Amino acid sequence: MGKKRCAWVPEQDALYTAYHDEEWGRPVHDDRKLFEMLILEGAQAGLSWITILRRRENYRVAFDDFDPTVIQHYDEEKIQSLRENEGIIRNERKIRSVVANAKAFLLIQKEFGSFDKYLWSFVGEKPIYNHWKSSAEVPAQTKESQALSKDLKKRGFNFVGPTICYAFMQATGMVNDHTMDCFLFQA
Repeated sequence: MGKKRCAWVPEQDALYTAYHDEEWGRPVHDDRKLFEMLILEGAQAGLSWITILRRRENYRVAFDDFDPTVIQHYDEEKIQSLRENEGIIRNERKIRSVVANAKAFLLIQKEFGSFDKYLWSFVGEKPIYNHWKSSAEVPAQTKESQALSKDLKKRGFNFVGPTICYAFMQATGMVNDHTMDCFLFQA
């Protein structure tokens, strides 16, 4: 018998298991990785996370390794080529949001010194550790994700609703929601 994991992780899926074991809930402080995860969480809206996870490498290639200084300059020709890229989700609104989000991201970096510093201020600069007995107890959003969503939208970001923001916060370790029966739970 293997390790006990959060109930949302299908044991038979090696990609999902590796994501849970090696990434999800671990604090991220690298601006580019934070930008990548915010974009991917937005791309996931209305879809399952595994759909995005399986396309993550395609996203990295398609979106210049999530370099916002490059993405901010995408023109109509680039956007149309992305709409034809079968390796990513080809929703035009989601693709255009990446360009808008890159521009907003760079403004936040300029204002706060880093995207990391800005984001982590919403959780008091340290992870929130929850003590959920089961995945059923985990909320879809919190007051922190609502505040982050509201501020990101005010700054020009798209696909950053409070539920997306909470998933992002969980993924980047701003919130640690490993359930108490998971081997990665930290009391």
